[in-house]
Amino acid sequence: MVLLQRDDLLADRDLQGSAFTEAYTKRLDEWIRSIAVDLGIPDGVAVVAVGGYGRRDVSPQSDLDIVLVHTASAEYAEFAERIWYPIWDSGIKLGHRVDTIDGILKIARTDLDTATALLSVRHLAGDEALALELAVNGAEQWRQDAALNASRLAERVDQLHDQFGEVAFGLGPDLKNGRGGLRDVQALNWARATGVLAEPSTELSLDGAHEVLLRARVALHRLTGRAGDRLVLDYQDDVAEALGYANADVMMADVASAARSIAWTSDAAWFWVERSLEPHRRASDTERRSDGIVIDGGLLTLTDDADTTNPMLCLNVAHVAASRHCFIDHEVLERLKQNITDFPSPWPRELRDRFTDILRLGRPAIGVIEAFDQVGLMSKIIPEWEPCRSKPQRNAYHRFTVDRHLLEAAAEAASLTDRVGRPDLLVLGALLHDIGKGYPGDHTDVGVELIAVIATRMGYQAQEINDLVDMCRFHLLIPDVATRRDLDDDGTIRLVAEQIASINLLHLLGALTEADSIATGPSAWNQSKAELVRVLVDRVRNVLKGAAPAEVVGEGFPGAIERALIERAVNDQNGFLVDIAGSTITVVQTDRPGAFSRVAGVLTLNGLDIVSAAAHTEDGVALSQFVVHHDQFDVARLEQQLLLGTSGRLALEARVAERRRTYARSFKRTSAHSVAPTVTFDNRSSEHATVVEVNCRDQIGLLYRISRSLSEMGIGISTARIQTIGDAVIDAFYVTSDGGKILDTKYLVETERAVLHAIAKK
Repeated sequence: MVLLQRDDLLADRDLQGSAFTEAYTKRLDEWIRSIAVDLGIPDGVAVVAVGGYGRRDVSPQSDLDIVLVHTASAEYAEFAERIWYPIWDSGIKLGHRVDTIDGILKIARTDLDTATALLSVRHLAGDEALALELAVNGAEQWRQDAALNASRLAERVDQLHDQFGEVAFGLGPDLKNGRGGLRDVQALNWARATGVLAEPSTELSLDGAHEVLLRARVALHRLTGRAGDRLVLDYQDDVAEALGYANADVMMADVASAARSIAWTSDAAWFWVERSLEPHRRASDTERRSDGIVIDGGLLTLTDDADTTNPMLCLNVAHVAASRHCFIDHEVLERLKQNITDFPSPWPRELRDRFTDILRLGRPAIGVIEAFDQVGLMSKIIPEWEPCRSKPQRNAYHRFTVDRHLLEAAAEAASLTDRVGRPDLLVLGALLHDIGKGYPGDHTDVGVELIAVIATRMGYQAQEINDLVDMCRFHLLIPDVATRRDLDDDGTIRLVAEQIASINLLHLLGALTEADSIATGPSAWNQSKAELVRVLVDRVRNVLKGAAPAEVVGEGFPGAIERALIERAVNDQNGFLVDIAGSTITVVQTDRPGAFSRVAGVLTLNGLDIVSAAAHTEDGVALSQFVVHHDQFDVARLEQQLLLGTSGRLALEARVAERRRTYARSFKRTSAHSVAPTVTFDNRSSEHATVVEVNCRDQIGLLYRISRSLSEMGIGISTARIQTIGDAVIDAFYVTSDGGKILDTKYLVETERAVLHAIAKK
């Protein structure tokens, strides 16, 4: 039996996308025909390709869908039993069926996958007339049940989108099944085959967009040697190189643009399918507005005499569509695109209000603005928007492209407008806060300059412009301070209050922090962060109202509970105590060098993820408190190891190193860009301590090694903030030496050297 030879095709990197699938299909056809001929094809039997193989759409790891169709009288059994073995032996995953035409058609009446597979029947070997009959009857049956099949297909598309998410805006998109993916193109063709879909605006060619995704899928299969369609972060650089892109950012922008085109066409198609299946609408159901907008059963169109040169009409279209959940006819968007030249400068008040009214509608505005963006209208409204379109943010922290992130942030902000005095500034500031990411340079610095121009052009007054600019300038201040600084340190509160000009701006920044974080991704916002932000905003607000920073920070650490634990430990003959209250683990022990780091090491050995930590020493007693993430752990074992570890009877460094070697492979790459470890020092945020901030890739035992290196430098830790973002950590340590800040430059340089060495240790 002839073996399948395909190594030359896989090695030929000039064969990309459809060029590869055509060549591979041809090779498969020749091979399967040779198998069939060698076995001897009985009369009344045909071997046919269906599904993706029938469409000549086979990537390197695609399944092969083959049907052996036979007449009722054909002697097919022995042939059917033997033909599959060479395919299985090749390692190719095979989807196969043996049946008569009537049997296959019966299954197709209730099974959508079988029905759609029959829309691409292609003869391979045997009785060609039988193959043709199957193809004709399959297509005819699909058309006969057009309404039912169109409805089933629409439901399947929705299910896939819900399950696999967006191709255009996601970090690791599913190129086949996600919204805007290859399956959407196939589904459009199947919908057209029903005869239900006949709207001309859905006939736009998607060949170019399809080819972009197909090339990426073929390259992904080549690279991994496995079936699978998620272009995850780990593979993006290699796939981009194989396809000849300058870098993966360029490739992912290309993928996003292609997917947006597919989704744009697909959404329109399914709207028209649904509309065609509705009962006949009455003319009285149509609403005609004085500005030329017509609403007809969820469809928004314009009268012929509507003034499509008027920017207000443009924004009215968006507002009506979002507020009434209407589909905007593509012809409307094309007319607006062609006839609107530039928005006025400055904008009149009513135009500005209408734009922020759209944003205040929240999530319904996202789809409408993306529709505008697809035809270039968003860049006419805000010319500075263009460089942000489809720009990827390739890290696990951000789940969306820059443009989609901004829309998501504005939508989240719309639900928080009751917290601020100027809802319009909140939603607009949320839309623009990261607009600098589309340009070279620091995105905040660039954004400040861009927003000043945009807000001026929109006609805002000086103080409003200042607030919008400061929302960008300080959009990272609240979240960074809340998660990386000690909120019980009055110096921290004073530093924030000095930078924020007013309570109104503080409220805008507080709401923006929440909206931005939620829009960023699940790792950027949680109950703990929400509480830290609330505390920070509340304390800064009190200072802005006239309170002294020292008055608003509370009793600080240690509080009454911790002091009671210290007293209990002192009265215990061992001078040692472990208290576990939920996620908070407190250890009190006799003070000795490295007390804090030893507790951190034991927690690492027990697989506990440390969220935050605090330390205090007085009168020869050391208190270390850690807040951890955990499912379950052995309390008795932990307490025993803490006793041994803190007394120096546990080989912590060796054990932590062993655990790191064992579990290092579980740490996945979640950022496209490797960042060299950095150590920075802040002597402004605290009156009594130096803040050492460490930014590096997450590692098992990292806190233990860093805190140990600080201890070896004669530095004490009073507080630690542990922030993990994807595979990166930003840890902040409040430290002192000889009871005060570290101001000696040479000492700081040596401390940096020690910490970097600890991070780099294998």
